[in-house]
Amino acid sequence: MSSPPEEPPPSVGPRRTADEVLFAPRPAGERQAFTRTDPWRALRILGEFVEGFDSLSDVDTAVAIFGSARMTPDHPWYAKAVETARRFGEANFAVITGGGPGIMEAANRGATEASTLSIGLNIELPHEQHSNPYVTREIDFRYFFVRKTMFIKYSRGFLFFPGGYGTLDELFEALTLIQTDRIKDFPVVLMGREYWRGLVQWLTNTVAAERMISPDDARLFHVTDDPEQAVRVVVESVGRQMREERGKK
Repeated sequence: MSSPPEEPPPSVGPRRTADEVLFAPRPAGERQAFTRTDPWRALRILGEFVEGFDSLSDVDTAVAIFGSARMTPDHPWYAKAVETARRFGEANFAVITGGGPGIMEAANRGATEASTLSIGLNIELPHEQHSNPYVTREIDFRYFFVRKTMFIKYSRGFLFFPGGYGTLDELFEALTLIQTDRIKDFPVVLMGREYWRGLVQWLTNTVAAERMISPDDARLFHVTDDPEQAVRVVVESVGRQMREERGKK
């Protein structure tokens, strides 16, 4: 199910994303075509949720892998992401990424090498991002918050390779949901001890020390360099999740 297109603005200029249009203030007194009004956007957002839920409804055991889109295939972390995703595929996990280049491509590549479902949740950006060639199921999103919901709902755990703002955004979204008990027994693994060292120290020695979070909140994630250990952390957590789900039936 695809949501209907939104009528383009009358002026010509740099292309804006759906998120930019949604949150942009409207000048007082300006009249808009219905397909550019907030009620119409609400219908588009609903349609995007429905499309995402429908496309992923058969996904039961999956892991989401995040990381920089700027990582080239000759980078050591690219190779490690391929290996990690391949190991997850061999453990019967589907792999979900943002569908783009870099670490996302590497993870989808590892998934296809293991012949497991390789999902790409692509996002509309000002500079258009195309899905990498290793995605076997692609879903396109206009709104970041809808896309985030799909990552959380259909993943049993998150892995974070070195990355920038987008990676950090997904990381802190997950940690906030865990901290507030919105999701339980949800493993978060940071791949790359040296890369994440400064962030971990800041959370422990500054944020927790200043009592902005509890000491336990600074331990809501695992840090490793080892793909095998990363897979083990998630697999063990999924085992607990499934036992708990069976106990509730």
